[in-house]
Amino acid sequence: MPEAVFFDVGNTLLYPHPSVSQVVLEVLEEAGHVRDLDAIDELMPLVDEYYEDRYRADDTFWTDSEETSAVWVGMYAILCRRLGIEEEEAEGLAQAVYDEFGLAERWRAYDDVTAALDRLAAHGIKIGVISNWDRRLRQLLVELGLHERVGAVISSAMVGLHKPDPRIFEFGCDRLGVIPQAAAHVGDHYYADVLGARVAGMTPVLIDRRGWATPDGVDVIASLDELDAVLGLE
Repeated sequence: MPEAVFFDVGNTLLYPHPSVSQVVLEVLEEAGHVRDLDAIDELMPLVDEYYEDRYRADDTFWTDSEETSAVWVGMYAILCRRLGIEEEEAEGLAQAVYDEFGLAERWRAYDDVTAALDRLAAHGIKIGVISNWDRRLRQLLVELGLHERVGAVISSAMVGLHKPDPRIFEFGCDRLGVIPQAAAHVGDHYYADVLGARVAGMTPVLIDRRGWATPDGVDVIASLDELDAVLGLE
């Protein structure tokens, strides 16, 4: 049984509400740009590809809130331009989309989150969050009612470290007073979460809510309902 379990946030604990595409649609409509939701959905793979390319090229942007903001605004600006919005206005709308995702109302915890955290706590296991996120993360968790269940919230922009750098995992373990070998980390990104945790000496668990993962050599779960069995808590 681990002494501590850490979690990633996006696609692990939280998801955009009602969706990224819907938030973009609402921001555009408020600015007078009526677009079809299907047209926005069709462009989302392009947005995802932009992020992954940027992440592979230089992932250190996650250590600074301004650089993080610039990457996400650039990503949404591309989306706006592909929807036929002029360059100058696209930047402003992209910033508005980014600002929306700083609001708790734009996020929801997955249905399995609260129960999973409570089960871990009942076993006496310490709980933490380690996420590549900007400085808005802690307040977001407070407003969503999750902060009280978490002993340490580590966001990359707050500590100047980012996943998969093992130092951010070690930092989290220090905050909870455990050694990495006595801790597990659950996240949805193989590069950031699995490799980073493994190098730090932690037990990685990959959560694949969409059924896309095919990696070998790591425990994969489809929901947090399966976490107890993987950690040997049953």
